Amino acid sequence: MSAPIRISLDAMGGDHAPRMVVEGAGIALKRFPDTRFLIFGDEQMLRPLMAEFPAITRASEIRHTPDAVAGDAKPTVALRTGRNSSMRLAINAVHGGEADGVVSAGNTGALMAMSKFVLKTLATIDRPAIGAFFPTLRGESVMLDLGANIVCDANNLVQFAVMGEAFARTVLGVHLPTLGILNVGSEELKGHEEVRAAAAFLRAGPLTEQFHGFVEGNDITAGTTDVIITDGFTGNVALKTAEGTARLYSEFLRGAFRSSWAAKLGYFLARHAVGKVRERTDPRRYNGAMFLGLNGIVVKSHGGTDGLGFGNAICVAIDMVANRINDRIRDDLARVAITPGPEAVLG
Repeated sequence: MSAPIRISLDAMGGDHAPRMVVEGAGIALKRFPDTRFLIFGDEQMLRPLMAEFPAITRASEIRHTPDAVAGDAKPTVALRTGRNSSMRLAINAVHGGEADGVVSAGNTGALMAMSKFVLKTLATIDRPAIGAFFPTLRGESVMLDLGANIVCDANNLVQFAVMGEAFARTVLGVHLPTLGILNVGSEELKGHEEVRAAAAFLRAGPLTEQFHGFVEGNDITAGTTDVIITDGFTGNVALKTAEGTARLYSEFLRGAFRSSWAAKLGYFLARHAVGKVRERTDPRRYNGAMFLGLNGIVVKSHGGTDGLGFGNAICVAIDMVANRINDRIRDDLARVAITPGPEAVLG
């Protein structure tokens, strides 16, 4: 029998920690009962919570630390002063081989800085990228980068394409994922030099059959491609816009159904259909941003999520470990033969 997957959890990161971390572990354990957890945090706070979940107690080990990274801490400060924090110790467990992956809902910048410092990047990867799922009319797609790299050159974008393709193929189960670079238009001459250079490389390289070309903002939810590649500035704006739009329409719909007795009756008749739409667009279902390109599995949960959302983030980490995502990325990087430096794409 194969060894159980071991996930280390930063129990003190997030708005509703540590309860939502323990609840999330319980939810993930129901889906993956062979998983084992190393939970890093304040033992006096964790013990009473875990007593409510006997299955978690049996499947987990608490590693006590009273230190936690503040949500507003600068990454450089957290890296220098947070050596004994729950976040840092959870990452160290991956580096030391005690855990196969780490999940945290804490400070995103600190998590990226610590993870990159401790785990390092995969060979030929200049910068890790944050990737996440998007619901689309065709199913699900993955977009990266979503905020780790504000400015990207053509090499970075090509590396993001390779990592996103490997993720979509191994975790989402898409046989030949299609790739698109987010741009201000679909024409080849649109966009700045970096996106045009990256597109030229992808058109001429081993991924040419999978490269769709440029995609625009409305292609994200349409599911035009399985992988959407962009810089962290644009990706983060797109992500927050999508989240805000989903909340806006949810409020509009709620207000419309409360506007009259006839509307309330309509809701009663359509409540099952409305429930399916709500479930399909529930951000907790897509919680769990992946830090792709690191020499280890790191998943960032939304800081304001609840136990269900955190549980889904844990499941993302388990899927990445089970599908050996980093081995797939290494194989694809070797096949595409990207080398650091501008000459790789622009030479």
